[in-house]
Amino acid sequence: MNQNKNQILWTGEESKANRKGRKLGLLILITLLLFFFTGGALFYVWSRIQVIQLGYEISNVLKEERALTEANKKLRVEIATLKSYARIEKLAVEELKMAKPRPEQVIVIR
Repeated sequence: MNQNKNQILWTGEESKANRKGRKLGLLILITLLLFFFTGGALFYVWSRIQVIQLGYEISNVLKEERALTEANKKLRVEIATLKSYARIEKLAVEELKMAKPRPEQVIVIR
């Protein structure tokens, strides 16, 4: 066992270079933690804003769907009204001056 007697293993004091290295490492660690915390907070806020915006878009689309469904119902009623035989007969008689055919004028095709 060959020991170097000039080497000091532990003095209880740190060298200035060692202290600066630790301070620099601690500063880098704190900076990285702060960076990740800030990034995480920004990501959380951004995601919540996206959820709120999507909620508004869904609400607007549902309103539009209800309006289109209502318009569709009104148009179906209008189509049924315009197709009614009573209305067509009234238009034919009053506006086009048509008359119902007499029985001898009717030809049945089979």
